[in-house]
Amino acid sequence: MTAKQKTQKEKTSSKSLKLASDLFWLGLIIYATSYTISTTEQVNFVICNLFQVFGLFLLLPSAALLIHLKIENNYLKVVFPIYILWLILTVVRGIQFDYLTIKQLLFDPNSGLFLYLTPVVMLIPINSAFLKRAFQTIVILCFVYLIYDMIFIKELIYPVENMHSQAIFEYFTQQLSLSCGFLLLTYIYHNNKVNLFVLFTMAVTFIFAVFRARRGLIFMTFSMMFFTFYVYQYFNKTKVVNIILSLFLITILFSIAVRIYNENRKDTFSLITERIGQHSRTEVERYFYRDMKSNDWLIGKGLNGVYFCPGVTEDIGRVTIYRKVVETGYLQVILNGGLVSVVLLLLITIPAMIKGIFYSKNILAKAAGIWIFLFLLFMYPGTITKFSMHYILVWISVSICYSRQIRNLSDERISAIFNTKLAKKLQ
Repeated sequence: MTAKQKTQKEKTSSKSLKLASDLFWLGLIIYATSYTISTTEQVNFVICNLFQVFGLFLLLPSAALLIHLKIENNYLKVVFPIYILWLILTVVRGIQFDYLTIKQLLFDPNSGLFLYLTPVVMLIPINSAFLKRAFQTIVILCFVYLIYDMIFIKELIYPVENMHSQAIFEYFTQQLSLSCGFLLLTYIYHNNKVNLFVLFTMAVTFIFAVFRARRGLIFMTFSMMFFTFYVYQYFNKTKVVNIILSLFLITILFSIAVRIYNENRKDTFSLITERIGQHSRTEVERYFYRDMKSNDWLIGKGLNGVYFCPGVTEDIGRVTIYRKVVETGYLQVILNGGLVSVVLLLLITIPAMIKGIFYSKNILAKAAGIWIFLFLLFMYPGTITKFSMHYILVWISVSICYSRQIRNLSDERISAIFNTKLAKKLQ
């Protein structure tokens, strides 16, 4: 093969991979937005499912083209295949070939097949084109989130106590807006318009979370904004005096917020006032601990594992005897895959987090490490292991953190890569 032919082949391969990357993210957008609007129960489920199938038709083949089975890190070569094998066994142990199970596997991002396939995203090589499309996908999802908020504003704010209305807000947030926190953490690589837009989206999410008294989402959104503030201080090498002044300003704002809350706690903030001291998961967790046997703790109950939990009202308004959802991330993982699943997950994510935060020279890797830390932190107040942009970013972050080449790049180099049309592969 001549040098010219080789160059032409490389160009063709590069174009194919770029197209595959575009189709991957487009498929995810279609799948996520069609599923999210279906949760409102005001659109035709069949049409939404057809759009989800179309999204998968774009996403799955393109993912197969993008994935490289070669793993550079020697530690990851051992642990990651074991984890993937265990996830496959977890799915196989709970799978049934009936209509409802197949529908769940394909169309339910919360407990379906693609939740367990999400870690495979780590095998996609991280390059500038792929990351650019990831960032653009987050912006598009945020835009759709705001559009959906305007369309379904009545369902989102009234009645506050309605379980289905509450569920709609949580689905909107988990699938569409929560991932904007990653753009906030990597703000130095984006223009001001994008940064202001995602900050506005996060602020809207936070306000809705306060209004609906969703303590877990309040904690998540606030944490993302807090770490964004930390990244800003770190990147700008803020002096001690400025840090003290910033903390002083935060204290003043917090004091004002507490005062406003105290003055309106019996009307505007009545729901959050009622829920602050509640332990709504205590009864559910008590039933979970009581039902789980030693073997269940070790290997879990498989894909559709359930536990005896009578008298608990679900989001759809019916009272159940057996539940598939624990509402606490770590316990949910244990219910399906046991402690084996949790340990393998931690063995992969904790070293990645440490490498990203402490052994990197750029904001991208540090943001990836922080994103993993937040994921592990959020696993208690909520179940965020879902087939969503937020969870996909966790595994992209793992890939970034394990790459020594990416961790050693300078912010100037990464910024140059993101801002050039002829972007070279990010290695």
